[in-house]
Amino acid sequence: MAPITIVDYGAGNLSSVARGFEAVGASVRIATRFEQLAGATAIVIPGVGHFAATAALDDVWRAAILDHVRSGRPLLGICLGMQWLFEGSDEADCPGLGVLAGRCTRLDSQTGTLKVPHVGWNSMDFQRAAPIVDGVARGTQVYFTHSYAPPVTGDTVAVTEHGQPFASIVQRGQVAGVQFHPEKSGEAGLRILRNFLEVAR
Repeated sequence: MAPITIVDYGAGNLSSVARGFEAVGASVRIATRFEQLAGATAIVIPGVGHFAATAALDDVWRAAILDHVRSGRPLLGICLGMQWLFEGSDEADCPGLGVLAGRCTRLDSQTGTLKVPHVGWNSMDFQRAAPIVDGVARGTQVYFTHSYAPPVTGDTVAVTEHGQPFASIVQRGQVAGVQFHPEKSGEAGLRILRNFLEVAR
């Protein structure tokens, strides 16, 4: 099996994502320079924290990742990495990759009874079938930690509620994203990583 290439842009959770993929049988390599993406079978963009951290993914990184996407090869964004797949975020004045339409916005508890950041386990309501969720049951609980979230669009596979609905899983062709941390989400999270490996074969 060809290795999964995880982008290291200084935004945390790199080792836990790598361990998650290794737990489902993947070999992993870390890309610290955009040149290391050349010929990658599948790319993963991880990340936690502020959207401004994605500014490290500058024009040369963006060009390499967009070339990868245009070639039809798989791309997965995790948490902050998923948000970066969109056009941008209200959290910071820097662009996203723009392969998915829409902007990420701050969660609003509205009633004041829900805390932001949204930290902990929450369920997903599937909107449609997609390879990334094969074998995952409706209502499955996964682990979140975030204050901003992507909009619900036609690319949304699963929706989660925390004061408002947001996209917790998206997929368009070979591009997918999860707002939660699959490597911290038990067997369901590992199943999602396995599904991405199947897409990446």
